[in-house]
Amino acid sequence: MNKVLIAVDETKGSRKAFATCLSFCACMRPKAIALVYVEKFEGRSLIDEMLGDAEMATLKAVLKGTAYQATLDKKAKSVLQYYKKLLAGTGLAAVKTVIKKGHPADEVLKAAKEEKADLIIIGARGKRTSHLFMGSVSREVADRAEVPVLIVKQ
Repeated sequence: MNKVLIAVDETKGSRKAFATCLSFCACMRPKAIALVYVEKFEGRSLIDEMLGDAEMATLKAVLKGTAYQATLDKKAKSVLQYYKKLLAGTGLAAVKTVIKKGHPADEVLKAAKEEKADLIIIGARGKRTSHLFMGSVSREVADRAEVPVLIVKQ
C-alpha cells in the first residue's frame, strides 16, 4: 500500500477513530499518509448540504481574506498538527496535511484523487437522524469512492 488518506476533524469521535487508524497503519506500513481536514463554512444544517458548486464557489470567494476564513484556517492547522504529531511519534510514514473547503464528502473524494490514495480511512459518527435526509459523510464517501474505504465506527 503506497498512500493512505485519513479524514480527520476536531470531534471526540474522530480522535477515537484515529486510534484505530494508527493500529491499522502499523500493520499495513503505507509509504505515505495524507491527513485531510475539510473546513465547513455554514455550520451544521440541512441547507449547507443543498449548496451547489456555484454557490460554494461564491461563498469561498466572499470569505477569502476575511477574519472568519483566518479563524477557519487556524482551526484546521491546529487539528492537523495534533494528528500529525501523533503520527510522528510512530515513525510510520511520511505525513502530508491537506486542508479543503466545502462539502466534506466531495472534498475527501477530491483529495483522495489528487493525492492518489490507495485507501481512504474515515470515521462514522454513529446514530444521527440527518442521514435520513442526505446521507452521512462516511456513507457518501464509501458509495462514491474509486478506492477502498475503511469506515471506523465509534
